[in-house]
Amino acid sequence: MKKRLLISAVTVGIITTMLILLWVNAKDKKEKTEFIFSYAENQNEDYPTTKGAKRFAELVEEKSKGRIKILVQANSELGDEGEVIEQMKFGGIDFARISISSLTETIPEYNVLMMPYLYRDSDHMWSVLDGKIGDHFLEELQDYNLVGLSWYDAGARSFYNSVRPINTVEDLEGLTIRVQGVDSMIDLVEALGAKTQVVQYADIYSNLQLGKVDGAENNIPSYESMDHFKVAKYFSLDEHTRQPELQICSKNTWDQLSEEDKEIISESAKESAIYQREVWRIREESAKARVIEQGTIINTISEENLKEFQKRSNKIYAKYCKDYVDIIAEIKNTATTKNTGNTYKKKDENE
Repeated sequence: MKKRLLISAVTVGIITTMLILLWVNAKDKKEKTEFIFSYAENQNEDYPTTKGAKRFAELVEEKSKGRIKILVQANSELGDEGEVIEQMKFGGIDFARISISSLTETIPEYNVLMMPYLYRDSDHMWSVLDGKIGDHFLEELQDYNLVGLSWYDAGARSFYNSVRPINTVEDLEGLTIRVQGVDSMIDLVEALGAKTQVVQYADIYSNLQLGKVDGAENNIPSYESMDHFKVAKYFSLDEHTRQPELQICSKNTWDQLSEEDKEIISESAKESAIYQREVWRIREESAKARVIEQGTIINTISEENLKEFQKRSNKIYAKYCKDYVDIIAEIKNTATTKNTGNTYKKKDENE
């Protein structure tokens, strides 16, 4: 009997010790968390930029050994991009992923990166953004109480519609195309001969379905994820703009961090960008395959026909970028380097 009681006592002691150790460990972990930051993302949970944001949060938590946690809130839970940027200027939101189109009204120089037919292809764009020109644009944000961290991929925007394939610039004439509420994009589409209609992103499907607009312009993953292929089966690849996206941090938040933590955030942002670009590439391929299977007719506008598109777009450069002629020339003259988009170079290698 005494033996049984002794065994029971030992067992209880072991269990109690284990519970105390678990409690202490949990308490220690809780005490180790020094910062919990917010991260705004307007796309859905499965979108490549959201996946990139979550990878960023994982890397930060891992590298900081749990001291820094970042909570990614997708589906515009924290507001649209314009609202998010305003809140970030005052520290209301800590981190976000935004499109450069949301910055052009505040920072006119960002119009440069949205100019039509600016890049030869995706590799050329990454050669520009991962080099000293990209660094220049990231640094510009500090004047607006924001800190630029890294560049995300958003593909190339092309035209799609419910009426006919676009093979020549004349094919756009008479069509009403939905556009973002960005002046340079409105002017571009009208310069190419179409009418424009500003429509909220979430309302494009119904406007196409009801015939209020004939088409829109965007990348293939967005076209696929929003089911626009069901109401606009012609997708014409002209890749008129590439609008890279940014991971940014509120400068109010940034100034709270130690130099060590700033390095962790910067490294994690760049690593997540490499991951996001690969996720984007895979998503682009799968989206294209799906819409073709569902009946979308995809055509590529020939280089010869694109010359007229490019010619008509020259007035956009004259209107929005007359003060940035040198940087545009530098972008166009940037050589494409190998493995672009898959790695960030060290800053001293960019200069």
